[in-house]
Parts: sequence; C-alpha cells; structure tokens
Amino acid sequence: MYKVSKIREEYKKKLITAEQAAAMVKNGDRLHFGLGCGSIVDIDKAIAARADELKDITVLSTVTIREKPFETYLATSSNDQVRFASAHFNTFDRNMNRDGRCWYMPMMFCELPYYWVNNDCGIDIAMFQVAPMDEHGNFNLGPQVADMWGVIKSAKKVIVEVNENMPIAHGYQTQLNLFGIDYVVEGSNTPLAELKTKEPSEIDKKIARHVVDRIKSHSTLQLGIGSLPLCIGKMIADSDLRNINAHTEMFTDAYVDLFDAGKLTGNKPVDKGKAVYTFAGGTKRLYDFIDDNPICCNAPVDYVNLIETIAKIDNFVSVNSCIQVDLYGQVCSESAGHQQISGTGGQLDFVLGAYQSTGGQSFLCTPSTRVNAEGKVESLISPVLPPGAIVTTPRTATNYIVTEYGAADLKGKTTWERAELLVGIAHPDFRDDLIKEAEKMGIWRNTSKLL
Repeated sequence: MYKVSKIREEYKKKLITAEQAAAMVKNGDRLHFGLGCGSIVDIDKAIAARADELKDITVLSTVTIREKPFETYLATSSNDQVRFASAHFNTFDRNMNRDGRCWYMPMMFCELPYYWVNNDCGIDIAMFQVAPMDEHGNFNLGPQVADMWGVIKSAKKVIVEVNENMPIAHGYQTQLNLFGIDYVVEGSNTPLAELKTKEPSEIDKKIARHVVDRIKSHSTLQLGIGSLPLCIGKMIADSDLRNINAHTEMFTDAYVDLFDAGKLTGNKPVDKGKAVYTFAGGTKRLYDFIDDNPICCNAPVDYVNLIETIAKIDNFVSVNSCIQVDLYGQVCSESAGHQQISGTGGQLDFVLGAYQSTGGQSFLCTPSTRVNAEGKVESLISPVLPPGAIVTTPRTATNYIVTEYGAADLKGKTTWERAELLVGIAHPDFRDDLIKEAEKMGIWRNTSKLL
C-alpha cells in the first residue's frame, strides 16, 4: 500500500499539461517527437501554438505513423524556426522534403540505438506516447520499441504523453518506469493512426505467386509494407504451408491473416513461440491483436535486425519491395532519382541474414515497369541505375529479384549470367534494348539465350 501511495504521489509531481511541456522547449533545442504510432499529438499541437517564438529548433523522428503532418511543421514556414530530420521517410516527410524543410538521415536502422547514445547527437527533450501507467509505475511503450531506448538514454529530458488507446505490447524492454522519466502529460487519447493497404493488383498477385511457390513449411517470414506483402500473407494463409513463424522489422496485418488461418505458430528455435518485431503499423485489427497478446514480442531493433540473430533461424525468408534494379544486380529501394522516397531501414540486414540462415532466401520485388511523370512506360530493370538513385542492397548481397515475369536468383552468378537472368524477367517490350545495352557494357555473351 505504501509503495502504491508513493507511486501515485510521484505521478502527481510529474504530471503537467501539454502547454507546460511545450513551454520547456528553448530556442536551439533538438527534440525527438517519437517513433511509429508513438509520435506525440497533444504536445506537438502545444509547440505549434508557440510557432512565432521558435528559433533554430530541430525535430527528429523515426518511422512515424500519423493521420496528418506534425502541427509544428504546419504552423511554421521557415527552417530558421524549425527544421526536421527523419531516420526513415514517410509520406509527410517526403512532402516536407520537397518543401525544403526535412532531410533524411542515412542510417542502418539497427545502428540507431547505438548512434543516439554514443555519438553526442544532443537530444534535449524526448517526447513520445505511451500506454497508461500500471500499478507498479510502468508505462508500456506500445508496439514500437525499435530505437527508443537509445533515444531515452541520450535525452536530457524525457516527457511521456499518455494515450489510453496505445496497445500493451509484450516483449523485451517494453516498459519505462515512472522514476526514469521527467514529466507526464495526459493526452487526449487520439485513436492510433491506421495504415490501410491497397488491394493487391494483378501484377502483385503474379509476383506474390513466384515468391510463395519458393517458400517451404517451417519457414520464418520477414515481410515489408504494402499490398504485395499483404498478398503474400493471404496466399500463404490459403496454401498447404504450415508452421510459419514471424521475425520481422515491421509487424503488419499480413501476420494476423496468417494467425487466423492457423499458420502462425512461432515454433522456431530462437524466441520460441513468439512473433518477433521491432515496430508495428496497420489497421485497428492489428493493434487489437497485439494488445496484451503474449504471442507478439516487441524487441529493440539492434536485436531484431541483427544479422547474427536472423542467421540463427533456419529457413528464414525475407520479402521486401524495391524501386529499381540494374543489370549488375544493384538494388535501389529508397529513392527515385534524387528524390528520397523511403529509408534504408533493415533491408540489407535481412537480405544478408536470410542468406546466412540454413535454407534461407531473400526476395526483392518490383513490377517490371512503371508509368513515369510524362505518362511514358519505362522499365524498372535498367542497364545502370539513374543519377541520384541510392544503392540500398549492393550486387554482392542480392539474392532473388522478382517481377511478374519470374524470379532470378543472382547469388554467385557472374556479371553476364546476372544480365541474362534479369533480362529474362524484364518486360518483353524492353528486353531487346536491355540486351543491346548489356553488350555495350561488356556483360552479355553472344551465346546468351533468354530463359
């Protein structure tokens, strides 16, 4: 009883309003606005209300999942007031980037916890949403541990914004104690932002089929975001495959489909019985599934994305989307020319880890073509990557490249063998031109024949 009373007393001491939290922001501060569904809402609005007073503020964030942009961005118009930096671009980051207000931090996701703590990054105040405090004084971080402990440890001041809608996430290092923070703001309990995925296209279905046909029972899946992973999850759910496990950077609705179909068992040697992830994003159905569910295991990104962790899991299957591939097997997954689209995330970690797994394989998927801004159809398998395109996965690491025309295993292949395989899964309308370019580049043999 004494302990409970002491916790309540401490809570009252640290309880402040969003406006009081915003008043603590000083000119020149570096602020972290949170991660995933845990990015702040009420404190953000309160800081925005001080827009005219702000100068030389930097706002940091990682993979935020929101219904709309930061209010602090909408209320300011100059980098002299507030500038933004993101460790993983989303739609709002891209728009801010086009506006000259946001920049990408090129980092391996798994390195962020170490970076925040060991590189004098100077976070003055960390602010993020949590679930309500339990009787022991613990706040649950919700389904986004990822790099949050690096942020917390490096911040000079920590302010949590309580949201009753935040799911209780089981896992490793998911609790933050009242005595480890500076202030508490009781938020307005805004419903968590949902990521609703488009229905898979016919091309998505063809690509998914090439992947699913190569997956065996007793495999562990890492699925990326979008309609294609959702399609793969549904195909596996409707298949004869069994004992499918999860170890993934992002936990999505695809895994709920697998669980509902009786496919997701967690029967693997590492973290047995657990579906492991480092952050989650999807629909309310996903958040309800995670809430207080011991099968779901949220863990820090420097564990989940660690190559050594992935490699210990037999039959590991990594599936991610990419933007463009060249005939050398270099993969761009984060930019369209000079325009930053997404982030490096953990793609390379999972590509490398899956290959080192006994029976493992990785798939990088893209449609064979797209329609560009001028309305012209262009091949997404190109002789070389265009200027500005970022190499996310180098040719030395690439395993399977998949389009609607097939899956090309590039591992261990020579440059001319790679060119032949990639031309074979390019759109037929572009194959002759790709062959001509490969000949000029010296990576095509006269005896080469398309499969």
